[in-house]
Amino acid sequence: MSSADRRGMVISSRWLQGVVLTFAVGFGILGYLALRVYEDHAPVPERVVSEAGEQVFRGADILQGQVLFLTYGLMEYGSIYGHGAYLGPDFTADYLHRQALAMRKFYGGGAEAEQRVRQELQANRYDPATGTLIWSDGQVRAFALLCRHYEEEILNRAHSGGGGIGPHAVRHAEEARQITAFIAWTAWTAAARRPDQPYSYTNNWPPEPLAGNDLTEEAVVWSTLSIIALLGGTGLVLTLFGRYSNLLGWHGAEERRLRFHPPGEVVLTPAQRSTAWYFFVVAALFFVQTLLGGATAHYHAETGGFFGLDLAQLLPYNLTRTWHLQLALFFVTAAYLAAGIFLAPLIAGREPRGQRLLSFLLLAALVVVVIGSLAGEAASYKGWIHPSAKPTLGAQGWEYLDLGRLWQVLLTGGLILWCILLYRGLRGQLARESRGNLPYLFFYSALTIPLFYAVGLFSHSNTHFAVADFWRFWVVHLWVEDFLELFTTIMVAYIFVLLGVVSEKTATRVIYFDALLYSVGGVVGTMHHLYFSGTPAVHMALGAFFSAGEVIPLTFLTVEAWSFLQLGARQETHGGATRFPHRWAVLYLAAVGFWNFLGAGVFGFLINLPVVSYYEIGTQLTANHGHAAMMGVYGMLAIALLVFCLRYLLRPEDWSERLVGFSFWALNLGLAWMVFANLFPIGVLQLGDAVAHGYWHARSLEFFNEHAMIEWLRLPGDVLFIAGVLPLVYLTGRAVLRPSHPAAPMATPEAFTASPLFTEVSPASMTF
Repeated sequence: MSSADRRGMVISSRWLQGVVLTFAVGFGILGYLALRVYEDHAPVPERVVSEAGEQVFRGADILQGQVLFLTYGLMEYGSIYGHGAYLGPDFTADYLHRQALAMRKFYGGGAEAEQRVRQELQANRYDPATGTLIWSDGQVRAFALLCRHYEEEILNRAHSGGGGIGPHAVRHAEEARQITAFIAWTAWTAAARRPDQPYSYTNNWPPEPLAGNDLTEEAVVWSTLSIIALLGGTGLVLTLFGRYSNLLGWHGAEERRLRFHPPGEVVLTPAQRSTAWYFFVVAALFFVQTLLGGATAHYHAETGGFFGLDLAQLLPYNLTRTWHLQLALFFVTAAYLAAGIFLAPLIAGREPRGQRLLSFLLLAALVVVVIGSLAGEAASYKGWIHPSAKPTLGAQGWEYLDLGRLWQVLLTGGLILWCILLYRGLRGQLARESRGNLPYLFFYSALTIPLFYAVGLFSHSNTHFAVADFWRFWVVHLWVEDFLELFTTIMVAYIFVLLGVVSEKTATRVIYFDALLYSVGGVVGTMHHLYFSGTPAVHMALGAFFSAGEVIPLTFLTVEAWSFLQLGARQETHGGATRFPHRWAVLYLAAVGFWNFLGAGVFGFLINLPVVSYYEIGTQLTANHGHAAMMGVYGMLAIALLVFCLRYLLRPEDWSERLVGFSFWALNLGLAWMVFANLFPIGVLQLGDAVAHGYWHARSLEFFNEHAMIEWLRLPGDVLFIAGVLPLVYLTGRAVLRPSHPAAPMATPEAFTASPLFTEVSPASMTF
């Protein structure tokens, strides 16, 4: 179809131009920052030698130690540069502190020894010409002591107390030495000053008085500017909203009178019916994920076991946390895939032949990836596969990208297949539409899901840590926090358009406005994850300033939350005898808005300020933000989509308002209990402890033992949350066992027709 035959944009094309320009500028800045991280990351020396010239370890040992650190799951037990899990130590901070203590003792103690230790740790004696790093006698002595410490206390521990990585996880002394070499190198980057700069490669992180690490000038300045950006940006957006409230935000189509088709009368296409299996898999994965989350959290309360059982023999902390995190990504992704397949025929009004087969093929591929990756991670951590095969078949070990590279490639391929499936369904509609209208926006946002997940393939287990972290957070932030957020907005808007609740023009304008707000802060704001992982200070400056803007769209959504909630109720009143069938789906979407503002906005901004992140990164305040944002936003949205589609996939007699209502309140109250009774208070205590006693102490097992009662307080919230998942498993199981409708009748030899969700009626035909 020629451009002249396409329908024009339903709103001004300047909206599209503005979004394209904003993304172009944002990714242009990210391109510059990518060059800087490749040029200015901390060097990996070819050799580390003593002052006498004796070799301590090689650069190859550092890189191999990083691979072993990751593939044995140590990033899912403790952390490096504050990134990773929360039960174990931050190995960078822990090594630096223990190293300083050992050096001070080696030099005889006292003020003079402390001053010497500080000077030696800050001295950068790396020679780029020869690739040689010279360590003092104290540093060499500390390395020998800490090799034994990490091997005996963590890596090859004889018992499983404390969860950890399990007993005898790393049995070979040479592997333990290489892991310690990698940890020692990260500690060196944390103290040694950058050439011609008064701060270390990690911007003086962690806070460690024995090494002379304090807040930098840049951290204070850019934290101040971030607050100014937040207040100014929020004021500007609210001013625009007040001035143009008739154009911006969620406004129902009050002039229309609708009859919502009862779910039992909506005839589904074959591919739509196939999504019942997707949602059953979603509920099952969600249930297992919550059980693993409960076990992972319990290790903080009872570090020696699980209600007296030595669970760590079978499921150590690093494995339960890996599976818990991976299953969260899997069940949310599966829900998005299913919702896209379900909505495509409603958007296009038709479904081509073969969609059902492709849908089941995609589901089978997803199941293979889930089972294969989880099994591979267990085999990698427990040493059941050869070390050289671990990153490919087992685990790469990066937090959020733990799965082996084979499974990562297969998952990317599955997401591409999903886009092909959507294109087949939308092709006819796309040919008739302007490239700036809703169908294209839906398809564009779907394309970003495999695109930005595939960025994770740029990093390997042996990629320089700062470089790998740069690309990893494109996935963690841009994929999860930005483009899934945008896809969320588009799906929610499209659902309300398909229900007739809002006009196409209103929905399109809201999507563009949100896309502008998200892209202004969210693209460059990705760098707020990289303040202290070895990137240049410019990453902290730009990351802090732009990430302040991420709160602005969440503030806008909160302002509009009430009108959003009223859309369904208003149409239900106008509909007379026809009840609005999606009350609980709308309430779940309202919960998404609440947790978006609180979890992503308030809790996220709290830890994004460099002056706060300097002390709290990797503490329970990070976990608090992660749970409230990840589960509260993407988890609740996944359930909202499940409930919306399930209303049509279930027979009317199998639907239960009571069960869905119980699930809604149990999940939200359980999550609130986790946050306010456990994660937030323990995180605040850790923040205070990091300032008072040092970051290393706030991350120690001793700290958690001192506050075990707060960890036990989480138990009721976990139990309530897990109970809230059971109705979803039951209802999705009913949808699979008792399908609601036959396939839609064939309209042509090539396609099935899709049943609309509402009809517009005249006032004369309405009953009250």
